Amino acid sequence: MEDKKMTEKESLELITSMIQRTRERYVGDGNIMLMWGYLTVVVTALVWILLVTTRNQACNWLWFLIPIVGGIATPIMSRQRQVNYGVKSYSDKVISQIWTVVGLTSLLSVLCCLAFQLIAGVDTWRSMLIFALAFAPFAEITHGIVVKEKSLIFGGVVGLCAGIITICCIAGNIPLGANWFLPMFMIAFICMMIIPGHIINRKAKLQR
Repeated sequence: MEDKKMTEKESLELITSMIQRTRERYVGDGNIMLMWGYLTVVVTALVWILLVTTRNQACNWLWFLIPIVGGIATPIMSRQRQVNYGVKSYSDKVISQIWTVVGLTSLLSVLCCLAFQLIAGVDTWRSMLIFALAFAPFAEITHGIVVKEKSLIFGGVVGLCAGIITICCIAGNIPLGANWFLPMFMIAFICMMIIPGHIINRKAKLQR
């Protein structure tokens, strides 16, 4: 009986250790999150300013800067983080796979929208807004639950609320006006990426 209790205790300690190690890896470095957050906010602000001042819809091609720059920077930063934190645990791999699925889904969505635009002449780019404010927040909430980081959960909830508003507008044929939607989009990413990223880095400094 005593052995069984010790085994349960050891299992609990092992699980706690894995969660703590995952926190140190993914909550110990918010730089990738900050990169995506600032990149998205800066590009969105640039698109907003150009749309308002020029009324030229070609400005929307600037959105491609987000996946291009982010897609190049993320693997570089991930490799550096792996050097700093060593071998991945099972929890690490789960979180990594969640965000890998998000990244691959994003790439597939971009290619599909581009195909509809070039082949059929149909504008389906609004679906990318649903992706950014629904799939990504859901992944962030899951990430936050795994590593027990409230800022990730809160940020993901804010982003998901913005995503629900976006879905309702698209379903109801309500125009996503640049003067209200783009500020909401930026606020969502500030809450999802920038605020949690700074909180994560601050916690990491306090632990050192």
